[in-house]
Amino acid sequence: MLPSLLIANRGEIACRVIRTARALGVRTVAVYSDADADALHVRLADAAVRLGPAPARDSYLRGDLLLAAARETGAAAIHPGYGFLSENADFAAAVIEAGLKWVGPDPVSIRAMGLKDAAKQRMIAAGVPVTPGYLGEDQSPERLAAESDRVGYPVLIKAVAGGGGKGMRRVDDPADFAAALAACRREAAAAFGDECVLIERYILAPRHIEVQVFGDRHGQVVHLFERDCSLQRRHQKVIEEAPAPGMDATTRAAVCDAAVRAARAVVYVGAGTIEFIADASEGLRADRVWFMEMNTRLQVEHPVTEAITGVDLVEWQLRVASGEPLPLRQDQLAIRGHAIEARLYAEDPARGFLPSTGTLIAFRPGTSVRVDTGVEQGATISPHYDPMIAKLIAHADTRDGARRTLGAALAETRVWPVRTNAGFLVRALDHPDFASGAVDTGLIERAGIALMPPERPSEAALTAAAGELTDPALVPGFRLNAPPRRAATFLLDGQPAEVALARDAGRGEQRERALITEAGQTYALTPFRAAAAGGGAAGDGAILAPMPGRVIAVEVAAGERVRAGQRLVTLEAMKMEHSLVAPFDGVVATLDVVIGAQVADGAPLVRIEREDA
Repeated sequence: MLPSLLIANRGEIACRVIRTARALGVRTVAVYSDADADALHVRLADAAVRLGPAPARDSYLRGDLLLAAARETGAAAIHPGYGFLSENADFAAAVIEAGLKWVGPDPVSIRAMGLKDAAKQRMIAAGVPVTPGYLGEDQSPERLAAESDRVGYPVLIKAVAGGGGKGMRRVDDPADFAAALAACRREAAAAFGDECVLIERYILAPRHIEVQVFGDRHGQVVHLFERDCSLQRRHQKVIEEAPAPGMDATTRAAVCDAAVRAARAVVYVGAGTIEFIADASEGLRADRVWFMEMNTRLQVEHPVTEAITGVDLVEWQLRVASGEPLPLRQDQLAIRGHAIEARLYAEDPARGFLPSTGTLIAFRPGTSVRVDTGVEQGATISPHYDPMIAKLIAHADTRDGARRTLGAALAETRVWPVRTNAGFLVRALDHPDFASGAVDTGLIERAGIALMPPERPSEAALTAAAGELTDPALVPGFRLNAPPRRAATFLLDGQPAEVALARDAGRGEQRERALITEAGQTYALTPFRAAAAGGGAAGDGAILAPMPGRVIAVEVAAGERVRAGQRLVTLEAMKMEHSLVAPFDGVVATLDVVIGAQVADGAPLVRIEREDA
């Protein structure tokens, strides 16, 4: 076994590799940028080396710095994780030339599968079925248009060096082909430095099926069955599962055998994934599954394969890199149960899935599932890297059992004030088509707004949250000059909201805020009246910042008369605007902020006094 290992990655990826390496007695070395100096993966590793500034191009993508870190710490091997330099053949070659072990496939295999057109030609020679299309060297617009006519519309134009949905266009009408080709080439040139494209038939009911393969240096190649990654948004995977729903034994044998042939065709060593596209218009059939590409690395979704096979794929990577044979033969591998993984992202579905950044004041992932993460409560979600917070993986005897377990875990996941897609994931898992297994890559787009979580929690949850707050002014009871109070105005995520009160409202233990987590969505409820920081009561009309943010608008002045509901101050937090309003008619007694100020959570902003006070 390797004595020591440098992980050339960060976050959840690095934490995942460290966990297995530690179990095998392998010393681990983490690397970090300035943004990750206090990150979890840095604290978990046996040693850590600073690479440079926060931008990945100045740190995690600097092969020279990674090699220097390996030399400095005496690491015997480098594990690239997934993403960053994991499929960079030049970096892999540099690691090997430096006398270190590379935990991945040989550079020649990476290069062989790096360009989609050359990879498909190699697959055709190996007898692996490929999607009907055009892979030729003639890249003239006229030839590409003619080949699209031959394949039949709709077609897909794809960058040969592409990935992640970049440099890809669907074309339904020949009249639109020229414009789509030009756009695709511009995007491909900007993203990959290569404007060459290929043409494929566009599959109208597509399923994304991929097969986990593994090879060693003793001539063995096995598959660890298939995964279904069809639930996607803008070509990005959202929920993955294994095995694929609706996959019969005949089709599974054909697809998995084709994957092994593909791996053998490039003398593959280590963990890799052969990706296929299936036309599921008549269910999964062996004659309607075609090779798309190979990922020459471990995949983000590898835990579902681990769950159904009982195999630790990172352990296999380290053993193969050490020169050992694969621990199991093909006939010793079997499927046990069903597993589903969801990617918890720091993004706001209500705002077009914009990334959300900030400090995780609350972070409590759901229970009864495996959680792979690189953050803890109190960590900061940086704008510099992938916004994935965690992966939640459920395993059960049946698909429906795994689906329900995962849905329950996501429903209780609490993250605040960073926005996440947890509520979106809960609704996706509950969608009738996903529940029945009738999933394809267009499901999310078709479902649309039905997958969006509500802007407001249930009235019962709001009333319960109001009861958690310590604010005597909320306590309902008898008054000499008014009926008993049964509702109050609160700030719900910074916006005014009327909330029905229970008889115990205002007798709770929370002072400034109560968090509500319902169906994966977390909301913050704040009363208009709250205690000021540093001791005495702030008094009626104290407006406090509901979360950390920047003041982008101040719409009143000290001494100004205001009306109930009038906007006073607007904060920008996590790329969202939050307007704070007057709780009643009165006068601005104090104004504590100016435009551009950064304010802390709970900071006093404005105090309104009733005119008759």
